[in-house]
Amino acid sequence: MSTPDEIRSFLTSRRARITPERAGVPVFGGARRVPGLRREEVAHLAGVSTDYYAKLERGRTRGASREVLDAIARALQLDDIEREHLLNLVDVTAAPHRRKPRPKTPAAATPGTQAVLDAITVPAIVQNARLDVVAANALGAALYPLPPKGAALFNAAAFQFLDRRARDFYIDFARAKRNAVALLHQAAGRDPFDDALIRLIGQLSTQSDEFRSLWASHDVIRYQRGTKRYRHPAVGDLEFGYESFDLTTEPGLTMLVYTVEPHSPTAERMAVLASWAKTPLDSPPHRAETS
Repeated sequence: MSTPDEIRSFLTSRRARITPERAGVPVFGGARRVPGLRREEVAHLAGVSTDYYAKLERGRTRGASREVLDAIARALQLDDIEREHLLNLVDVTAAPHRRKPRPKTPAAATPGTQAVLDAITVPAIVQNARLDVVAANALGAALYPLPPKGAALFNAAAFQFLDRRARDFYIDFARAKRNAVALLHQAAGRDPFDDALIRLIGQLSTQSDEFRSLWASHDVIRYQRGTKRYRHPAVGDLEFGYESFDLTTEPGLTMLVYTVEPHSPTAERMAVLASWAKTPLDSPPHRAETS
């Protein structure tokens, strides 16, 4: 999909979710042919003409000022991440001399980043914007079904939508898939010319009906903090808090650090997994009993 089409689909989807009542727009009766707000209502809330907003919604955004885009973001009640996504999409359509250069998405972490990972005593991984795991410490590698060194990178989205093992691995499977698609959407808005990302989205779109359906929602998120729950094939159910850190020295990479509640069942099971991670064996430990 071209960037103008992405802008059109994104703005249309955001407009459809805002009811007149939520936007404070008076309704005078009569059937409404569209869900959410009409174009003229968004234009009125943003302080622009209906024709001008309609042009923007068709993806013809060249020359649109930051003030106008911010006004549209407020009218559509975009959150900070959605607003950033809109600005990224518009930036891509700008004239070449105005377009901000995008750093290439890294496919590996530096030795310094790996040393930091190895010093962390809880599971930790580094992902790029395509959701490739480019580095991990020993516990992070034991937690995820990572391929052996030298093989293709583990991609979380491809695993979730194309690998049957994922259904058993993610306890909150539906949420994990929604989040993966939203993260990829945000990455595609930031760098729609990333060839590897284009190939990944194309592969997932052609091989997964569910991915195509979720992609059409145009939701976007960014890693921050939260909770993740997994069902590990060797040690059973695990629940983590996590924090994310963008690596300023390696733009495009994010470190995810998983925290464990002391004396919890997860802490006990992670002790078993840690023992396995330190042991040079080819087979995992026997599955721990769950309570």
